[in-house]
Amino acid sequence: MRNKVLIAAAAATTLAACTTDAMTGQKRVSTEAGLGAVLGAVVGAGLGDLIGGRNSRTESIVGAGIGAVAGGAIGAYMDRQEQEMRRETEGTGVDVIRQGDNLLLRMPSGITFAFDSYAVQPEFQGTLNEIASTLNAYESTYIDVMGHTDSTGSDAYNQTLSERRAQAVANYLTAQGVNRARIATQGYGESSPIADNSTEAGRQQNRRVEIRVTPVTQNDVNAVGY
Repeated sequence: MRNKVLIAAAAATTLAACTTDAMTGQKRVSTEAGLGAVLGAVVGAGLGDLIGGRNSRTESIVGAGIGAVAGGAIGAYMDRQEQEMRRETEGTGVDVIRQGDNLLLRMPSGITFAFDSYAVQPEFQGTLNEIASTLNAYESTYIDVMGHTDSTGSDAYNQTLSERRAQAVANYLTAQGVNRARIATQGYGESSPIADNSTEAGRQQNRRVEIRVTPVTQNDVNAVGY
């Protein structure tokens, strides 16, 4: 168990941090992260897994008539989606981070929600509309919507707020035509910081909603017997 936690911590620490390429301006995963990322990795080990489990999600997606991406085409499929996401979110405060074949869209709660609210702010709806449009154009993906808070307030309150914010974003995407079978939500409360909660700058980073986009592969489909 100890080894699993350490391995998960190292992996999540790597995923938690990103750097900007000086030539392209694109954000990429960095191997260097702060104390907050390590804490989040230990507490939130397993966050890299699909919410709700891969097989059950795949069955729902295939049942909804959505196909898989062939193995050799996955990289190009996600490359195109990444490029569109970057264009659509440029200047909005949303970070688009490439993690292997996955994409992570990191949205600070300050631009997504008003203080202590889980209603998507009207001024951010246009950005979510663009994100939804790309998700609809590349439908062979799982979509995980994950809510996070800083450590201010009680654990129970933060957990509930993170769940409601993740659900609000998922509901908005669904209203824009994204197939609900592709979407799962999870609130992590304050358990998975990416920065140090002892500073205001760190707390601002930890208050966030993330959308993780993962390709549905032929191996996924084969595993559930289709």
